[in-house]
Amino acid sequence: MTKRDYYEILGVARDASPEELKKAYRKLAIKYHPDKNPDNKPAEEKFKEAAEAYEVLNNPEKKQQYDRFGHAGVHGAAGGGGRGMTMDDIFDQFSDVFDGHGSFGGFSRQGGQRMRKGSDLRIKLTLSLQDIAHGVQKKIKIKRYISCESCGGNGAKDGTEISTCPTCRGAGQVNRVVSTPIGQMVAAAPCNTCHGEGKRISAPCTTCRQEGRQLKEETLTIKIPAGVHNDMQLAMSGKGNVPARGGLPGDLLIRVEEKEDDLLKRDQMNVHYNLYISFSEAALGSEAEVPTIDGKAKMKIPAGTQSGKVLQLRGKGIKDMNGYGRGDQLVHVHVWIPQQLTKEEKEQLVALKDSANFAPNPSKKERSFFERLRSLF
Repeated sequence: MTKRDYYEILGVARDASPEELKKAYRKLAIKYHPDKNPDNKPAEEKFKEAAEAYEVLNNPEKKQQYDRFGHAGVHGAAGGGGRGMTMDDIFDQFSDVFDGHGSFGGFSRQGGQRMRKGSDLRIKLTLSLQDIAHGVQKKIKIKRYISCESCGGNGAKDGTEISTCPTCRGAGQVNRVVSTPIGQMVAAAPCNTCHGEGKRISAPCTTCRQEGRQLKEETLTIKIPAGVHNDMQLAMSGKGNVPARGGLPGDLLIRVEEKEDDLLKRDQMNVHYNLYISFSEAALGSEAEVPTIDGKAKMKIPAGTQSGKVLQLRGKGIKDMNGYGRGDQLVHVHVWIPQQLTKEEKEQLVALKDSANFAPNPSKKERSFFERLRSLF
């Protein structure tokens, strides 16, 4: 299914301010909130869709990547995706919009207790020009905190009792009356008895010691789309650390490092290559074999090719991340002038020196090119 444009989802202009983004998102979130639309799957999808759009556009770095590369530049590239966000993800991530625990002045968060989110992991991934041109799958090993395999993440020894906190009755927070300059107000605070857990454990897990998580090495497969660029950041949702005593895992953030190729130089979607040919090849014409990101390719050098001419191999460049075609390879021809000549070679060139065909005679098109070039200096 094709993703909708994030600006279209929120109904805002591309230069909308953070305040305008928040106002637009809050309006949609109230309209499609699960408490207002119980058992309404289409409304739930729109609720998540709005959250996904706001999550990207409210983040300056992600917004920049989205404006430049579209959906592939933010989370779709490495296996993430806001449409996979749960209600807990949304309520936790946008606490400033949901009053910290999923409420909208009358609408309460389903489940009551606010979920914690674990820390993100960051790695650097070095890619060759060929990897970037075609896209690639990379397997990496990372160490991260996962839910404890012995207790399932609840922190209790197998078979022992987990009881509801008698103070907060499982909510993890209690309401307290606070005096302010404008009168008394009711504020929510973490429960002191269970420290916000909402439960009491009689016998802690011996593996994680009631933390509910353990450190483990995992092998992950990262799918890198064609067309990424140096310093671009991709994300794998939910592949970061699980927080202590339960909650939502953080994300794995992948920073792309582009390894420079020995022969080919990238320029956005195009690739450049310097081809050196002899004087006779330039004058008579020839066939050359040049490296490309797809392997070797043969190309014709027309007779009379001048040094500095740029020949084009269409479709031999980098693919666009959003599927809008592919760049070209530009071959820059350089005529190599010999620096040492034999006696016979000198005699042959002297004999040709005064030939009319050897006198410089650039065409009007070539003159205009050099005039434009000269004007730059």
